[in-house]
Amino acid sequence: MEWKVTDGLTRYEDAVAFMEARVAAIAAGDAEECVWLLEHPPLYTAGTSAKIADLKDPDRFPVYESKRGGEYTYHGPGQRVAYVMLNLNTRGRDVRQFVKQLETWVIAALSEFNVHGEIRDGRVGVWVQRDDKPLTITGQPAEDKIAAIGLRLRKWVSFHGISINVEPELDHFTGIVPCGITEHGVTSLVDLGLPVTMADVDAALQKTFYKVFESPAK
Repeated sequence: MEWKVTDGLTRYEDAVAFMEARVAAIAAGDAEECVWLLEHPPLYTAGTSAKIADLKDPDRFPVYESKRGGEYTYHGPGQRVAYVMLNLNTRGRDVRQFVKQLETWVIAALSEFNVHGEIRDGRVGVWVQRDDKPLTITGQPAEDKIAAIGLRLRKWVSFHGISINVEPELDHFTGIVPCGITEHGVTSLVDLGLPVTMADVDAALQKTFYKVFESPAK
């Protein structure tokens, strides 16, 4: 499998074009699987379930219609995007299991920084409990989103993937209702008080990937 790491900012159109071509090549047996780690310039993407009412500031950043699952998502500098192009034909054609593996991978990577990520029923992505914030109106601990997941499959090959907030401008998320969720906030590793670099996150993602994803069946 190829690990592809791109410095600087990658245009969203270029990333989609690469994924489209690579997924077709993987499906045809002409290319190996790939995980691509990158950052985008500030932009919003609309998944297949996006509601226009959740785009609160449509003129703030470019908005791209994405064929991945999910609702509106922000991408921008300081956020590590991991585009995951894996062949589920050789890994078991189980979409729910694959999503669970992606969630487990994110949680394992966060744990490398002693951050306890959690999954919540009915809420997409990975969440962290904020003991430093006031309790919610229901008396529950506050929770913020730290990572997002959005996928598409073509011929059982995955693309799009995950994003982890390392040190993005959190105010940029206010132009949308992230993933359609209004009652919770957004955080990042640096916002949590951790001086983590993008290289640190890349190392954690590569270290924990092979603990979650086994080698594909031959």
